[in-house]
Amino acid sequence: MPSDQSTWLITVPQDGDTDGLLQELTSKLSQQSKTFSSSSIGQLYIPSFKTGTLDSLIALSEELPKHDAAFTTTVAKIVETLRNLLNNDPSKLAQHILVNEKSVDGYLLNDWHWNEERYGTQRGLRDMTDVLVKEMTSIDNVMKTKLNNYNLAKGSLVQLQRKKTGNLSVRSLADIISKDDLLQDSEYMQSVLVAVPKNLVKNWNTTYERLAAMVVPRSAAPIASDDDYTLFSVVIFRKVYDTFSQKCRENKYILRDFQFSADQIEREREELQTADTAEKELWTELLRLSEINFSEAFQVFVHLKVVRLYVESVLRYGLPANYVGIAVKPEPKTTKRTLTALQRHFSYLAARSQGRAKPKSGDSTNEDFVGEYQSLLDQEFFDFVLYEVPWIVT
Repeated sequence: MPSDQSTWLITVPQDGDTDGLLQELTSKLSQQSKTFSSSSIGQLYIPSFKTGTLDSLIALSEELPKHDAAFTTTVAKIVETLRNLLNNDPSKLAQHILVNEKSVDGYLLNDWHWNEERYGTQRGLRDMTDVLVKEMTSIDNVMKTKLNNYNLAKGSLVQLQRKKTGNLSVRSLADIISKDDLLQDSEYMQSVLVAVPKNLVKNWNTTYERLAAMVVPRSAAPIASDDDYTLFSVVIFRKVYDTFSQKCRENKYILRDFQFSADQIEREREELQTADTAEKELWTELLRLSEINFSEAFQVFVHLKVVRLYVESVLRYGLPANYVGIAVKPEPKTTKRTLTALQRHFSYLAARSQGRAKPKSGDSTNEDFVGEYQSLLDQEFFDFVLYEVPWIVT
């Protein structure tokens, strides 16, 4: 059963009036769903490719599903990148998920044509597939590089912002500590800064003098406080710094390394501004690139689907390779009825599609064939060829 969250791409042999077929299908499918309309079905113009040998077609048929899965993943990752950049805003996402400035449905369901200028059909199917794979691999590699660059810039910005907005155990102290808060110009003593959890302040006040042998009595003074910590300065002798530091860790007090500098506030402001500018520039660049590459990748993806349709149609129906393609966007609530209507309409193809149908159990004449091409048979078959384009945009 094909998914109710995908658009179905279908091919059948061209036995008559193509326009008449489209109108007939539209009428029949409309009877299955009141909301089904002509905008939910469209023609795919399937070109005539250089077919090649039967063995080459079978080999390609086995290979194409792997490329199909990889292409699906690449397109989905681009959509996810756009979704994250746009904070999962559906209306904004819809503005960027376009294919040649059309919606995905507009691209698929509005008389789709093969891009002959870009992918000339004078190529063989193997060469055509290699071109499509090369393009998608290039898009994927570019996206990975740009996304990594953006994530690094965003991580740097978040780290700097955390220094400005985090609690007193992690944030920058440059705009909190003044020169008067620290002991200056002493050869033997120094001021240290300790962030004490709020629930341990009482314990700190009664024990800090005994954390090391040479802590100056009654030297602890609160400087700042937030919801989680209180920041104290305390004077100790330089020689006991390591011992005092170790005892602070044991008691869950956080010793803050800090050297007073009159220029530090300005340096930190400039660093934050630089990081913010870099992040914004890379965000804009990645958004633009993702929008462009979604359009490119989705087109490559659909062209690969059409190659699969063609290969399977030749293996199913044989030559001459003259096929009609139809794209159908089923209504999720009536998917089963839609499939049933299609099966009934194309039931006349049953005899012609037996060449790719699963052999009956116990049919010894087909055992060798089954053994060699089992992977081609382990899928659901209909009298028409059907592949799906998942609704990865939703």
